[in-house]
Amino acid sequence: MSRNLIERFDGIDLYYMSKFARGDEAERGIALFEGSVKLIIPDLFKQYNGIIFFISLGAVVRMIAPVLEDKKKDPAVVVIDDRGEHVISVLSGHLGGANELTRQVAEAIEAKPVITTASDVQQTIPVDLFGRQFGWQIESFEKATPVSASVVNEERIAVVQEAGETDWWTYDKPIPPHITVYRTADEAMKAEFDAALVITDRLLTGEEEEALLNNGVLYRPKTLVVGIGCNRGTPAAEIEQVILETMRELKLSPKSIRNLASIDLKKDEPGLLELCAKYKWKLETYTPQQLNQIPLRNPSETVYKYTGAYGVSEPAALLSAGAEDWLMEKRKSGNVTVSVARVPRQRPAEVTR
Repeated sequence: MSRNLIERFDGIDLYYMSKFARGDEAERGIALFEGSVKLIIPDLFKQYNGIIFFISLGAVVRMIAPVLEDKKKDPAVVVIDDRGEHVISVLSGHLGGANELTRQVAEAIEAKPVITTASDVQQTIPVDLFGRQFGWQIESFEKATPVSASVVNEERIAVVQEAGETDWWTYDKPIPPHITVYRTADEAMKAEFDAALVITDRLLTGEEEEALLNNGVLYRPKTLVVGIGCNRGTPAAEIEQVILETMRELKLSPKSIRNLASIDLKKDEPGLLELCAKYKWKLETYTPQQLNQIPLRNPSETVYKYTGAYGVSEPAALLSAGAEDWLMEKRKSGNVTVSVARVPRQRPAEVTR
């Protein structure tokens, strides 16, 4: 069964005891080991994001117990029974991806997935995974455990969504009555709730943090696009400083920056590429003809002379975001010009009673 599994998935390494060798292991890239699998578990935990065991659940629990650290670090652990009838999510079901791995493996071998995390069983919001499919980033994780308890215990939950994708409810049933969606922090603060899930690209005020995050989790959706124009050879540190200063000025979170955008002349600009690598931002670039399709309030003949476009940061930001206007049309500082646009917001999630 294990030999067949590696043919169904890419990036899987197979280990088994040398006494089970068939002679083709080297050819198939299968690793053999001597003695108990317990001896290699510490190394496996360091090397892999997910581990699938063909061993009894009880034995796996005893073997991995000494090497467990934290749910943010531990790999996904999945167990398959000897007959291949059940695939069990054992460790790091949400953050580590064991639940999803369990579903994939179960489908591949036509087995029954066994997932016991409360949010999956109850088909409700998984607080520690909320918005991950969209790239949302959790900024305040400290209250994730009590907020998760509030969600699964069906206490009053406020979902405050000021930005980001709205199709986050994926179950074939209405959003339950104990979960209410609010379009703004101000709207939610006028209501009563026991826990909050706050989705915004905006920096919260002290009052908002106290009211919403006392028992709440803050998520940063990837909704901001920063258009960039810069002189050739501008260092990454200078570009970074201008972007961060602009975010502070607009009271927006840099964690919500989805990508940078510029003219295709800058697609190999070292400073831009270095900065994108640091923050894991994508750099989207456009031809002068594409940029010139965007009407500008202040077209520049000087920019056109050197680039063939009447503007760089402003049209690049709008084109990449798919927006009609800027949050900041243009800000020039030293060798850098930045513009900021927000990806248009979709309709809010419907609350069905």
